[in-house]
Formats: sequence, C-alpha cells, structure tokens
Amino acid sequence: MIRRLVARLFWLCSRWRLRTEPAPTRPTVLVGAPHTSNWDFVLMLAIAWRLGIHIRWLGKASLFAGWRGPVMRALGGIAVDRADAARVVAEIVARVNAGEVFSLVVTPDGTRGGNAYWKSGFYRIARETGMPVTLGYVDRTTMTTGLGPTIELSGDVAADMDRIRAFYADKAGLRRERRTEPRLSSEGAEPPV
Repeated sequence: MIRRLVARLFWLCSRWRLRTEPAPTRPTVLVGAPHTSNWDFVLMLAIAWRLGIHIRWLGKASLFAGWRGPVMRALGGIAVDRADAARVVAEIVARVNAGEVFSLVVTPDGTRGGNAYWKSGFYRIARETGMPVTLGYVDRTTMTTGLGPTIELSGDVAADMDRIRAFYADKAGLRRERRTEPRLSSEGAEPPV
C-alpha cells in the first residue's frame, strides 16, 4: 500500500513517463535494459511498485555490505558473487522450484555498459524454471520507461534473441553510449546449463 503510494507520487513528479503493457499475470524473469545508469534502479522500483509486482533483483555483493545490506534485502535484493555466476542461477532455480513466488529483475547487459555481450543467466533461469521473460526498458529519447511484452522462450536461442533485439532496437537507455546490443556470446547454440 505504501509502496504504491510512493510510486504514484514518483510518477506524478517525475519527468519520466510510464508507458507500459499490463503487469505479467504470473512470476516472470523481468529483463531491465538498457542498463546504463544507477537511476535505472529507481525507475525499476517505481515501475514494480506502481504495477504491484513482487520483485527480487540481483545485485553485486558489495551493495549488501554494512548498513546497506538490510535496506537492499528489504527492497528485494539478492547478493551475487560474480566469481560464481553458475551458483546464482542454481540458487534462483532452487528458490522458484521450492515455491517462492516473485518476479526476478535481471540486467543481462551487465553493470551500466562496457560489455560486448549480454549475460545468459536470465535465459537459463527462464528456461529452467519455465518462467516467461518480460522486457522492461528505459528510453531517454522518448523519456519513457515501463514493461514491454512478456514472451515465452522457445529454446531456439537465436530466434528468441532476435525477438528481444527487435524490441530493444529503438531503446537508448539513459546514457546511449553505454548501451550493449542484446546478444549472447553463445548465440547459435544452447547456453550451457
């Protein structure tokens, strides 16, 4: 209730406009892209709280150090040890399989740009849990943000990524120069499980 009120006030005062498809009706892997600024985090919370989506999100372990840990966890954060990415995928799959219900926000283009490829964890988590993928976006050229379509992955990585690339083709992010093209290093082959 309070989160929805905070989100409503945010959207009333923000110069950003919320343009979104309806919230997914079941837990989903929510892709946040292009991820080019720390402001993406604020926009993600405002979208989720406004639409009433119970989210969890992945963040680097250093965000959870000291006094920030309880705050980040209260906001839905799950600490990630970047040195052991495979364990993160296994942990999320285990949580979903154990019955925990949430939508997982993932920024597959990494931390605010500078990567050649998207990380494949979002794809592997969606395939292993049977969760669909919802495409969230930030576009400074139109000053809009929100959720795009929710898609079921087919297992054909190249075809699935073509659909994702088509959606993000005109989305610039807050800092266009930090945008990473939606492409997996393993495209053309099934990502390792």
